[in-house]
Amino acid sequence: IVFDHFSLVNLRENKQKVLAKMGRLENFKMLIDGEWVLSSDNKTFESSNPTTGESWCTIPEASTTDVNSAVEAAHKAFIDGPWSKMTPTERGEHLRKLADILASKSEELGKIETIDTGKMLKETKWQAKYISQFFNFFAGCADKVSGQTLPIDKPDLFVFTNREPLGVVAAIVPWNSQLFLVAVKIGPALAAGNTIVLKASEHASAAMLAFGKCVEEAGIPPGVVNIITGHGDPCGKELTSHPKVARISFTGGPTSARHVIKNSAENFAEVSLELGGKSPFIVFDDADIENAVNCSIAGIFGATGQSCVAGSRLYLQENIADEFLSLIVKQAKNIKIGDPLLDETQMGPLCTQGQLENIKTELAFAVEEGATLLCGGKSPEGLGELFFEPTIVDCPSQKLKIVDTELFGPVLSVIKFKTEEEVISLANDTKHGLAAGIFSKSNSRCLRVSKAVHAGIVWVNTYRVVSPIAEFGGFKNSGYGRESGFQAIYDYTRPKTVWMNMSDEPAANPFVMK
Repeated sequence: IVFDHFSLVNLRENKQKVLAKMGRLENFKMLIDGEWVLSSDNKTFESSNPTTGESWCTIPEASTTDVNSAVEAAHKAFIDGPWSKMTPTERGEHLRKLADILASKSEELGKIETIDTGKMLKETKWQAKYISQFFNFFAGCADKVSGQTLPIDKPDLFVFTNREPLGVVAAIVPWNSQLFLVAVKIGPALAAGNTIVLKASEHASAAMLAFGKCVEEAGIPPGVVNIITGHGDPCGKELTSHPKVARISFTGGPTSARHVIKNSAENFAEVSLELGGKSPFIVFDDADIENAVNCSIAGIFGATGQSCVAGSRLYLQENIADEFLSLIVKQAKNIKIGDPLLDETQMGPLCTQGQLENIKTELAFAVEEGATLLCGGKSPEGLGELFFEPTIVDCPSQKLKIVDTELFGPVLSVIKFKTEEEVISLANDTKHGLAAGIFSKSNSRCLRVSKAVHAGIVWVNTYRVVSPIAEFGGFKNSGYGRESGFQAIYDYTRPKTVWMNMSDEPAANPFVMK
């Protein structure tokens, strides 16, 4: 192999360029104002394949100059058009075209996301295809947004409201479920007439940049959707504090969210937050055990537990606990772990080293506090270092730290309960409030408990299902604001009130009060 002017002395410094020359790394670019560009200072970072642990592509590291360029492009596209000046029906047509393209490219998009994140190809390509329905849904919503006439309390005045788009929307998505999250953010934003600056996660940016190619192919005008990549500082900080950003839609962790809220004080942007959870999964003694076990397996080990709605707190009524645990431990031990690109694989690796280290630390601490490992708790032999076994932990008390710590991995904490009142108290004893699962054959009990549990999403005798028609969001430290559903498009608009004088008579003398 000839390295041209690269020497062994500067090999480490120029590792990315060398690997690219060898054909081992793909090079991605950002989408700003309809152009595919590198960062203004040519800085990049590598993205690793969690399955192999090897770098597979280079990603531009956006500077403050790049962020400003993206926001300015979005602002110009909003002010000058044509997007905000199109009829809602025309915007809907573009979104339908984007939906068709996403469906046709689901295999390609899914494979890129799997390589970049380690998520199962079966899931990523299905999700890429399913999100086309979200864009179709919001395409249909575009020309259904309306104002109202007001029965005003004054004569000769006709008063009505219009709903108008906000302007530039900053959409920030994490690496997990990124195609789904981008659909629920930019789908309603675009349908309402806004323009977008999308920041992809630094942990896995490639799928978002590939998504940009679909946006381009759909004929959405330059500057309407801009996609940038980089770290929280300076990229995220500059974006969320930019004076021309009107709304911030953020999905991530509470620590980053606090920075987002502080940054929004600079521009008074509207903010919505989805911050994950530690969702209770409640199984009563009259539940269909087979159904509850299967839903629990899907809820915690699907996507390797890397889901904001993972049912990671399992509450079992005492008289069925032994039977339930026997079944779920047996299934967990039989989950096939391996290459997420293969059809026979059922669970892939974690995405980042930080997740793995956190899981190991918290499990060790839980055992010190008295928890018992029923299965898992270690990395399987013969696979990459980011693989981790499905793990079930029997916790003697709600007070164990692991019970209310989001691990974002395949770890299930189990707690037993006696009564309905007790489990409601346990389920609500958390700083989180995103989702919950309730399993019982009693409809009255399910209704009582679903009303009593503090969570934005409650699944009854099912788990981890979504739809473009249903709102999605949490309570407490799980954030505020809602995504999906028809109401979401209204969140990307503001009302304007118009007063019209219908009288032909001149206005009264303002200094003569009657």
